[in-house]
Amino acid sequence: MKLDSFVKNENREVLNRIISNIRDLVNYKNLEPGDKLPSERVLAEKFDVSRRNIREAIETLEFYELVKSIPQSGTFVANIGQVALNGMINDILRLREHDFKSLVETRLLLESRAVELAAERRTEEDLELLEVALNSYRAKVLNSEDALQEDLLFHLAIARASGNSTMNALMLQIAPKIIYVFEKNRVYDDEEAILGIGKHEVIFEAIKNQDVEKAVESMESHFEKLIEFCENFEKKERG
Repeated sequence: MKLDSFVKNENREVLNRIISNIRDLVNYKNLEPGDKLPSERVLAEKFDVSRRNIREAIETLEFYELVKSIPQSGTFVANIGQVALNGMINDILRLREHDFKSLVETRLLLESRAVELAAERRTEEDLELLEVALNSYRAKVLNSEDALQEDLLFHLAIARASGNSTMNALMLQIAPKIIYVFEKNRVYDDEEAILGIGKHEVIFEAIKNQDVEKAVESMESHFEKLIEFCENFEKKERG
């Protein structure tokens, strides 16, 4: 096993142990929604880990909306029953640290349906937001600047145009995590980014013209690079 893989596994074990300990603490103290967890310092001493480890565990639980951190006030148990909280934490502990393939597969399913609905339902306001995002992406790319965030905004605008609030909320959770992995691995070079302008333009025009078939086809073509990267990423992680 490579050294970096060992470190990743070791860090994951520490994170899972802390999350498990927090779950046990909530159960032992019979904490209810709105009750405050001990401070990071107290938890770090209690679990014999660093405050950074505690912070990472809290951020993970907060991502899944199981706790809520309020600046200057502390971290509180979210509005969820103990049985549901235990079940969700058990699911989290079974997840791999970077189940990137699942994230990508979910995004592909969501965006294929989102662009279809966007082509059917888009409003003039939706088109304006899409065009702003497209122009921002184009400007960054042509200026040789990192445009991953603008790429994300364009796709989030498509999800918004779908008129499905649940789909939009899921995209808000999934897409940034994929972008984060892309940023760490520097996926797109300048040539790919410039090609991305054309692909975004085709998707935009299809939505504007309410051409559902073309919108879906264009989105699937746009995702070819993402699928390729996902496959290579999985091989690297198994490395």
